[in-house]
Amino acid sequence: MRTESVLRLSENALKVLEKRYLKKDENGNVVETPEEMFRRVARAVAQADLNYGASYTEVEATEEAFFELMTSLDFLPNSPTMMNAGTELGQLSACFVLPVEDSMEGIFEAVKNAAIIHKSGGGTGFSFSRLRPKGDVVGSTKGISSGPVSFMTVFDTATEAVKQGGRRRGANMGILRVDHPDILEFITCKDDNNRFTNFNISVALTEEFMKKVKEDGEYALINPRTGKIVKTLKARAVFKTIVKHAWQNGEPGIIFLDRINESNPTPEIGEIESTNPCGEQPLLPYESCNLGSINLARMVRNGEIDWEHLRERVHLAVHFLDNVIDVNKYPLKQIEEMTKANRKIGLGVMGWADMLIQLGIPYNSKEALRLGERVMKFIFEEGRKASQALAEKRGVFPNYEKSIYRGGPKMRNATVTTIAPTGSLSIIAGCSSGIEPLFAVCFVRNVLEGTKLLEINPYFEKIAIEKGFYSRELMEAVSETGSISHIPEIPEEIKKIFVTAHDITPEDHIRMQAAFQRYVDNAVSKTVNFPNHATPEDVERVYLLAYELGCKGVTVYRDGSRDEQVLKKGSSQKQSEPQSTQPTTPPGRIVPRERPEVVKGTTRAMKTGCGNLYVTVNEDEHGLPFEVFNHMGKAGGCAASQSEAIGRLVSLALRSNIAPEEIIKQLKGISCHQHTWAKGGKISSCADAIAKALELYMTKKDGNGSKNPGYESSPIVGACPECGGVVEHEGGCAVCRNCGYTKCG
Repeated sequence: MRTESVLRLSENALKVLEKRYLKKDENGNVVETPEEMFRRVARAVAQADLNYGASYTEVEATEEAFFELMTSLDFLPNSPTMMNAGTELGQLSACFVLPVEDSMEGIFEAVKNAAIIHKSGGGTGFSFSRLRPKGDVVGSTKGISSGPVSFMTVFDTATEAVKQGGRRRGANMGILRVDHPDILEFITCKDDNNRFTNFNISVALTEEFMKKVKEDGEYALINPRTGKIVKTLKARAVFKTIVKHAWQNGEPGIIFLDRINESNPTPEIGEIESTNPCGEQPLLPYESCNLGSINLARMVRNGEIDWEHLRERVHLAVHFLDNVIDVNKYPLKQIEEMTKANRKIGLGVMGWADMLIQLGIPYNSKEALRLGERVMKFIFEEGRKASQALAEKRGVFPNYEKSIYRGGPKMRNATVTTIAPTGSLSIIAGCSSGIEPLFAVCFVRNVLEGTKLLEINPYFEKIAIEKGFYSRELMEAVSETGSISHIPEIPEEIKKIFVTAHDITPEDHIRMQAAFQRYVDNAVSKTVNFPNHATPEDVERVYLLAYELGCKGVTVYRDGSRDEQVLKKGSSQKQSEPQSTQPTTPPGRIVPRERPEVVKGTTRAMKTGCGNLYVTVNEDEHGLPFEVFNHMGKAGGCAASQSEAIGRLVSLALRSNIAPEEIIKQLKGISCHQHTWAKGGKISSCADAIAKALELYMTKKDGNGSKNPGYESSPIVGACPECGGVVEHEGGCAVCRNCGYTKCG
């Protein structure tokens, strides 16, 4: 008997599902409801029980259990499973690692295989550490090798050309060992943000390297082709170079490769060289993994954790993920063989910040760290019990006798737990992402062209109403930065509970990551957020702390460190306006300031649907915008005349002391029929382009990244390339809270 659906989804969850998950016909029209999607997934995944002697009645019962597990929003599998289960494509895995052999044939075999995986909806990780360094001899032709970084360009270009399953763009992780001769070129390869846009990159740090960093010693660079030392470098200097570039734009990340291999469950099968795109899933070459997350926000009853409910959900989720391995349609035969031989699954969590809020525990407290470790230990132990129970019924994974479990517990799965990013999943589930703190207590979301919706954390809204300090004006003030730390009307005890990613220290981020890592088989995806004023030394301290606390890798992001960073005016700061030197005028009338003979400014090329628009912003003696000139790449025509007219009116407003942010607010988001996409996101019209150029000028004055003192950044990466909404850095990735777009697949 089928269960009645109790699915309760937010408006934003429905929007994300319709855009990315629900089946569509050949014309792009949605042809299933969310309930039908979950039914499709539950039915497809339950069929695996037939392989192990279950009757059709028992399979129907499993289908109902899986359906209820997902529609309750207690658990959701990774995106490809929800998109593709029960469809012709049928590829259900999110994570893959492919080997890159040191030959032209091996390199392009990996490129081909990656394209096949991206087409099916997966993300790929590569280690380029086997490739001979730049300048090394190529034996077959007596030529000279161009090195790993050069070949990464081929992978990046191929990824750009492939649209994942018609719904997602491919994502890659590129890894190079720190002892590879080309390591310095690799560390700096993403200095240009337009390069390797489909790659996250990480440096694989060895124990030997970290030892030399502490000793301030030298370490060897080894040619992977010959195994010979080619030179030595100062370890601390290389480490500081990694730190400096991560401080500049968030890349490269780091992974502790030897530590990862210490927990490799099948060392006799091979060495782990790489991870998936977000770094939480170390995998052998040709291995894939199926991930899913339990919603901890729904594991609280009457102010306490419902451990029995959590236990039941863990066991059912492990059953679900093990079934996925069997019903999956693998993109490559080698991947199917390796995946089924090790049967790795990755059960993680989302809604951690929500659980803490319900329990009244500050995220940045020792109590939260202790509870995080306790919760993950419970999931880890119960997950292993569930895997052992499946092993009794279905048998151990085929490589069991070559694993670390040999002679110990009978395990169905070589790994059970992973903390993955849950950007889109958490939107659907209506909870906080992964183990991240709240990104914002309140923010503005685009719902229609030019229409804004105030999105308020439901727990905060409820408390604000109960405590009597709720008002629309206060919520709008909170939305300007996302944080309540600067709002005097809010009680201090509430501020402690509703801390955001930028209210806590980077060390707090790392300590939480380490608390969960202690009971995670694989790794933990987490972003360590830094304020804009953080120094490279701050990043270095966090890297060293992560190493000391047992983390397997680190991803950092310093607010405002990317060109496309979108900035907002903070409520606690007021822009100082120069006093007008104009004569007294009748009440209600403003006379614009006169233009001096010489002004200085910058010109920015903005891509629009009508062609390139060159926006020149000149400033006054106070360093504030004074006038704007616009020039269309195509001379003449309606668009050119309109953009010129807008420039004249904007200049008039600026010279009349109208605050630039008020002008930006009026122009930004105006839409015409000719939309286009640029590096910073969606450009809706020429007016929108002018607003964004002015906004960029205010936030990137003189091109050196310094901020105008009247502007404070909200912690977001930039504009979503699909909807123009807010894109946040969290869980080791970037995600749009508006439409569910994620950079990492």
